[in-house]
Amino acid sequence: MTNLAPLASGLSVAHFARHVVRDTLARLTGPDAPGIESESAVELLLGTAAQESGFRALDQITGPGDTRLGPAYGLFQIEPFTRADVHASYLRHRPALAGRVGRLLAPDPSADHQLVSNLAYATAIARLIYYRSPVRLAAPGDVEGHARVWKEVFNTAKGKGRVEDFVENYRRRVAPFL
Repeated sequence: MTNLAPLASGLSVAHFARHVVRDTLARLTGPDAPGIESESAVELLLGTAAQESGFRALDQITGPGDTRLGPAYGLFQIEPFTRADVHASYLRHRPALAGRVGRLLAPDPSADHQLVSNLAYATAIARLIYYRSPVRLAAPGDVEGHARVWKEVFNTAKGKGRVEDFVENYRRRVAPFL
């Protein structure tokens, strides 16, 4: 996401980092998930939200007059297929981790809609998209490295996102507030 208003988003990035990202990753921590709560993961998730939604958009706007939810949801702009695949192909084989993720879900609304309404659950799914990938995270503070990981794992070669945009969005929307 590019060309959003500089800095101002209405959401405190520092509060989001502390009360959502770090708290969620702490709840995912267990012997079956080493490193899931790393500082690199925190930075990567903050950069992902900055790039994907500017910490503002909860819905992917597909054009003027668009009033439907989707096709990507929430601050991380996760598609329902990707969320379902995390559960079916990854969590299904890791019952303890699946249980910790499941405790983040509310009974209502649907899991897909909770990518919009449930910040902890959306953060967990975003983290697991990266965690299940064999691509190593960049070192803490390596914004360009985080951008390359985002492009390879989250946005992919088919996505329209650019590494340069991730770096710019991180520097404008994340770094000043940490």
